Order: sequence, then structure tokens, then C-alpha cells
Amino acid sequence: QSGARINISEGNCPERIVTITGPTDAIFKAFAMIAYKFEEDINNSMSNSTATSKPPVTLRLVVPASQCGSLIGKGGSKIKEIRESTGAQVQVAGDMLPNSTERAVTISGTPDAIIQCVKQICVVMLESPPKGATIPYRPKPASTPVIFAGGQAYTIQGQYAIPHPDQLTKLHQLAMQQTPFTPLGQTTPAFPGTLCSVDWCGKAAELHRAASASYITIFPCICPGLDASPPASTHELTIPNDLIGCIIGRQGTKINEIRQMSGAQIKIANATEGSSERQITITGTPANISLAQYLINAR
Repeated sequence: QSGARINISEGNCPERIVTITGPTDAIFKAFAMIAYKFEEDINNSMSNSTATSKPPVTLRLVVPASQCGSLIGKGGSKIKEIRESTGAQVQVAGDMLPNSTERAVTISGTPDAIIQCVKQICVVMLESPPKGATIPYRPKPASTPVIFAGGQAYTIQGQYAIPHPDQLTKLHQLAMQQTPFTPLGQTTPAFPGTLCSVDWCGKAAELHRAASASYITIFPCICPGLDASPPASTHELTIPNDLIGCIIGRQGTKINEIRQMSGAQIKIANATEGSSERQITITGTPANISLAQYLINAR
């Protein structure tokens, strides 16, 4: 009905991304229909509820971080203007979404306020196109923590450990036979166990939160056939002095964000007298280094 192209990302995730493409009037029609649909759902849930106040309709937009500055405006002037003229609440997240260069922009209010707000956001985005390449946010499937103890696999549901299917137990036994394990944290009573997240292809993924199984000795779960992470290497970059501030950010916020997203160690050398450049040393796996380089260049 809207004439817009609408794509919904893969399922099996706690959240999915709806991408709406087309001329601005088609996008507004699609957003209007979505906002009214959300309101209809709120009304339906209210009819069986004792709550007296109706919650607002809320949409979370995914916006390239390089466009968020234009959306906020100098000293917050643009976002203030959008709030006042539409009556919608607009919040721009301070951090980028995991493994991406995009930020969440949350809009809430009545469907009419949301439609007007989206209209104004689209105008800003058309006037200020994204700078550099964008790494899109992709929601990850929900993974269930799995505990291996006494040769048996268990999943945690609420406060209970539920015995798991045979293939996971066999996978773990195979891993225990072939891999030298070193305890990461010894607790008493000493009870050999492994906490990891396992996907349904039968490959063991990363070590999950050790804290949720404090009564078990935690080991890294490294399954046969899975490569350990590649060896760390070092890469050096030279950056002009006048650009170093935008890479470091206020009180180091931006460089910390880049370290966190890339997983690389990043050291910035002190300024040397008479030099117009600063040395940046990046250490990590090749993938960590290339992502860190990309994010520094994007800044």
C-alpha cells in the first residue's frame, strides 16, 4: 500500500531489522502504517490490562554514526527543534551498536508525532549523507549458555540446570580427550566443568559468562577442528597532529570505543617536538587490526 520496498532481516534473533527503501513519501506512508499497527497492538494489550495510562508507541531507528552529529546539531539544537516541533521524544544512543558503525535513535510518542519526527529525520539524512563506508548492525541469534559437568551437558533455564541432548555431551567428551585444559578460575568444591556457548551445528563458540556458574571450575572450551585465534601482530599508522583529537575523543571516549569494537590494543605515542605527526601502534589478530584501521580512518 505504501509503494515502499520493505525487507525484514533473518529470524531466530531477539530483534530484527526492518529496512524501508523508496521515495520519501512512500517511506512516510510505510512508517505511518507501522506506527498505527504498533498503537493497535498497544490498545489490544491494554484491553486485558489493569494499567490506566497508555504507553507511547516506540520505534528504534538504526542510523549511521557519521550522520548522528547532523541529527543532534550544534549543542543539541537540531534534536531540540525536532522534539519541540513534533512532540515526539527522540534519543540518540551514545555508543555504536555491537560490531557496527551505526547508532540507535529511539523515537516515542503518538503515531502522528512519530510520523512527523521520521519526516524531519529523513530530511536531515538527505541533507547530510553518511561519510565513509558504514558497517551495518546485524543482530546476533540468541545463544544459550551451556554448562558441561561430570561428562554431561546442561543448559541453564532460570535457576535450574536441564540435562542436554546426547550430541552436546559427546562433543564435550571429544573435546576433553583432545585438548589440554587449563583452569581459568579454581573454586571449591573443585568440580571439573566447562561453561561455553554452543551453536546447533555442534561447534563450540566462545567462553560464556563464568560468573553464572561460580560453583564450577571454569575451563575454556576449545573443540577439535576449531582453529585457535590467529597469532597477534603489530601495525603502525602515522596520523597528523591536528587529527589526533577526533580519534581520541573527549576524555578518550572515541579511542576506547575503537578499542572495544575492534578488540585490538591501540597505543598513541606522545607528541614529539618539531614533528607534525603522531605514531599509532595497533596490536592484535589481522582481523582486529584491519577493523581498528577502518574505524580510525572513518573518524
